[in-house]
Formats: sequence, C-alpha cells, structure tokens
Amino acid sequence: MNETGFRTVKSSQVTLKELMVPSYANFGGKVHGGVILGLMDKIAYICAASHCKGYCVTASVDSVDFMNPVEVGDLLTLYASVNYVGTSSMEVGIKVESENFREGTVKHTNTSYFTMVALSEETRKPTKVAGLLLEDEEEIRRFVMGKLRKKLRRAHQQEIDDIGEALDITQAMIELQGENCLPALDVA
Repeated sequence: MNETGFRTVKSSQVTLKELMVPSYANFGGKVHGGVILGLMDKIAYICAASHCKGYCVTASVDSVDFMNPVEVGDLLTLYASVNYVGTSSMEVGIKVESENFREGTVKHTNTSYFTMVALSEETRKPTKVAGLLLEDEEEIRRFVMGKLRKKLRRAHQQEIDDIGEALDITQAMIELQGENCLPALDVA
C-alpha cells in the first residue's frame, strides 16, 4: 500500500556497484550492452519501488547511448534518482560510470531516463505515488526537465502515430529508391 504525501529525492537515491566479470563479455571482449541494460533496469526498479513503497514496472526507457566501452575487470557504478513524479509514474535518472583500477581512470558510460509506474499489489492497476519534496535548485531543475521530457515523449509519439496514419505507400515506394532494401510488393 502506497503512502501519500511527499518524500525527499535523497530518501530513494540508490548506488549500485558491480565488478564486470568475464562471463559478461560479448564476442568483442567488452562487457555486453545487455548486461549493463539489465543493471540499469534493476537500479531503476529499486529506486522507484523505494520511492513509492510498493510494486512498480518499467513503462519506457529513453535512448541509451553507449559513450564508452566497459571492460571486463572494470567496476561499474550506477547512480539512480527519482527526478520527476506524476500521478502514478516516476522518472528515474540513471548515470553509469566504469572504473579501471589498474589505470586509475573513471569513464562516464551511459545516462538514461526510465519511466516507472507504480501498481497496486491487489489490482495491478496504476496507483498514486508520493510527491517529491525538492530541497535544492538541482532537484528543482531535474523535476522541471523530467516534466519536459514527459511532454516531449508524448508529443513525439503522437507525431509518429500521425505520420504512420497518413503514410502513402505509393509515395513511400518512391522514397525507398536508393535505400538498402528490395520491396517485393508491386504498388502501381
């Protein structure tokens, strides 16, 4: 059962550290991106569940760009924080860094935003979450930016839906000329 009211951002912040072992390697010898994504999803859940004091699910993930490779033997550190809350949804910001002990270097590898939705344990329907008590300018900035990202995601999805509904296959076939595809459909 979720409590109402407000919680501080700090009350649900999470840091997760994990050593990158050989079984995490891909065919190129680097840590597989899927391993990192799995850890990101895990920390997003821990952070959101801590904030809402209940069960939640991943609703969406913003783009995840791998800026630097992660090596086997590196220590991966993930930082998660609830940036924004709506009625039942929460945006969890995640920053990922890898540390090479031998070289003494730390690299920023990823930043992403996960949208998590709190669900009632009885009905499995979205349920109200506590608000955020914003204690400094950075937390206010992150909340405002989270709200903006939510608005932009909705607008972007609507734009894609509108384009899809208005798609003219004949015109699309013309635009496919020169692309790396071979349509097996004759639209005349």
